[in-house]
Amino acid sequence: MENLTNFGIKAWAEEDRPREKMLLKGRSAVSDAELIAILLGSGSRNETVVALSQRLLNSVNNNLYDLGRLSIGDLTKFKGIGDAKAITLAAALELGRRRQDSSETKKLRIVSSNDSYQIIKSKLVDLPVEQFWIIYLNRANNVIHSGRISIGGTVGTIADPRIIFKEALDRKASSIVLCHNHPSGQIKPSQSDINLTRRMKQAGEVLDIHVVDHIIVTDNGYFSFSDEGMM
Repeated sequence: MENLTNFGIKAWAEEDRPREKMLLKGRSAVSDAELIAILLGSGSRNETVVALSQRLLNSVNNNLYDLGRLSIGDLTKFKGIGDAKAITLAAALELGRRRQDSSETKKLRIVSSNDSYQIIKSKLVDLPVEQFWIIYLNRANNVIHSGRISIGGTVGTIADPRIIFKEALDRKASSIVLCHNHPSGQIKPSQSDINLTRRMKQAGEVLDIHVVDHIIVTDNGYFSFSDEGMM
């Protein structure tokens, strides 16, 4: 292939422009649509890959956070995006999420509800269904591990104390933080959330594993049982 760097960007084939622009000018010079175009690789007979990428971004008001919430099924509804392209794009978005997780979960110490929220938010903020997670802590309140316990529907999930405290004992945790999301956006706890927190706290007292907090995550923030004096 002829070296495209010998020509101006406008002289390049439409499909090559984002890749070559990134090669010549660096990552920061490439727009969001052009980054997506690089991942998709090609457009269709009637639409360039850049135009396809722009159409995809326009559907979420150019919000990458909302783009990350689209499922593979949602992506394949766009003309020009089949399973392979959708999987590639979803994988890249998930990799970005995990990169953020890796930077946030280095030997962290929890001293406030916001610390717990910062650790768990990327796992829970953009999910269509409820999930229940636990953050396990040692005696110094350093994070040992965070893990998902269950996946539910749009209005609830099941948190089994036997599974939670068995994991805590296996990991030699001294305390835990309960975490789950509300896809509805309702930030206040339901009565079942309150009852569950009470049961978990009582079970933890028997096993000498302190339940530090219960964090409810929404797209607009979080609710802390501890901050509200409900622990």
